[in-house]
Amino acid sequence: MLKRISMLFALILGSVALASCGINSVPTKEEAAKAQWGNVESALQRRSDLIPGLVEIAQAEAISERNILTEVIDARARATAINITTDDLSDPETFENFQASQNQLTQALGQLRTVIESYPEISSSAAWADLRVALDEANNLVNTERVRYNDAARDYNTEIRTFPSTIGANIIHGSEPLEYFEASETDNPDVDLSRIIDEE
Repeated sequence: MLKRISMLFALILGSVALASCGINSVPTKEEAAKAQWGNVESALQRRSDLIPGLVEIAQAEAISERNILTEVIDARARATAINITTDDLSDPETFENFQASQNQLTQALGQLRTVIESYPEISSSAAWADLRVALDEANNLVNTERVRYNDAARDYNTEIRTFPSTIGANIIHGSEPLEYFEASETDNPDVDLSRIIDEE
């Protein structure tokens, strides 16, 4: 009987020790960050799906700035060509390449939007008005989900670096820190053309 009590006590003590070493909290926070990454991908895909409509409007109106239209098409192709999995979230080079391609797409979209809105016949159309709202919503969603991912990744990274969770993170889970999205000048590329349009 005493032996069973001792074994039970040792089991409880061991469980408490493991729990304090992040045996559960580390994978829980890692999965939360990776789940949030899925939301980032969904938001980026939603924005990408709007690009054909944007290109169609630009082509239909035969805008003269064809090089910007080509940049958008090429940037979208580059962005969708880089496939990043949750395992790549700890790879600085892969994550940096992914982020760079998305930033290039954001910049190209902003430039094309600026050009389109400089054409009154396009900017006043119902088709453009609907697409502009959809683009604004998509860009806002991308930014929101990236912030949420950064928060979740930061929570996880803090957990695996903090004692005593760092013990379980390194010895049991082999945890690696997750990369963050960094702010870029291209994150908010939209230009206010109200002054230009009013002058026309």
